[in-house]
Amino acid sequence: MANYKGTREAFAQAVMELAAQDDRILFVSADSLKAMRATAFAAAFPDKYIEVGIAEQNAVGVAAGLASTGLIPFVGTYSGFITMRAGEQMRTFAAYPGLNVKLVGINGGIFSGEKEGVTHQFFEDLGIVRTIPGITVIVPADAHQMYQAVKAAAAIEGPVYIRAGSGREHIVYDAETPFALGKIHVLNEYGKDVALFANGFIVNRAVEAASILRQQGIGVTLVDVPTLKPLDTKAIARVLKDCGTAVTVEDHNIIGGLGDAIAKVSSEECPVRIERVGLQDVFPSSGAAEEVLDYYGMSVQDIVAAVKRAYNKKQEAL
Repeated sequence: MANYKGTREAFAQAVMELAAQDDRILFVSADSLKAMRATAFAAAFPDKYIEVGIAEQNAVGVAAGLASTGLIPFVGTYSGFITMRAGEQMRTFAAYPGLNVKLVGINGGIFSGEKEGVTHQFFEDLGIVRTIPGITVIVPADAHQMYQAVKAAAAIEGPVYIRAGSGREHIVYDAETPFALGKIHVLNEYGKDVALFANGFIVNRAVEAASILRQQGIGVTLVDVPTLKPLDTKAIARVLKDCGTAVTVEDHNIIGGLGDAIAKVSSEECPVRIERVGLQDVFPSSGAAEEVLDYYGMSVQDIVAAVKRAYNKKQEAL
């Protein structure tokens, strides 16, 4: 496993290795070869690279056609262009027939759209894809997990959506840490005062917040939820039951993403109070990535404050 700067490079490396091992693997580009850091793929596998130009709907349609013949196409471009511009094709031509199309969306979240603003900050994508039956939804925390998630996606049958970033992602996991599709990952278990759930490129902030809270006498169980669909319901319910209250952290609209998913598990399996840290259903502005997250209420201190609110209300109810 070579070094890579971010999730895009991790995707490119993983798909190249897959293509070298499996003749069914292809890459479909919507004028996104450079954006996906996949120029080396086109050079190494010209017969496995298909360029459709700036036509995301066509890209997904072409991929569906390829998959219908037994091939395994990866489509890579900006996440909003896949989930919104090509949403119908993803739903009707990939998901409805259950075809083996793998969709990789870059610039997921507001952290990734530093320069382009709201047109390239995609904070609705996970909510959109979660509503489509039959699609596996993966939200890796960093490049190491992205590399393994791509391999895992290729190994299962059916459509998959993987959220990638812009290259600004922080490393959270060791390269050797396995990626378990469909399973949560307990990163730290400092205590059971509050369950802290996070996923995606904001996980590093949850890690920092958990450490600060530990120093202040509040022990959280920190859980990464890299597979948003299908959700590891039983394991999440156990954590909720053990902790009795929870906070969710996501670089996504609080509607439709991780917070909603955890709340559903809670309402059906283990009712507890949940605080949600994320984009509060507004259109964000552009700016320096770290500062934008801070401005919209997703700073480390915002996470710490949310955990304290949850903890205090838990104590009041005792």
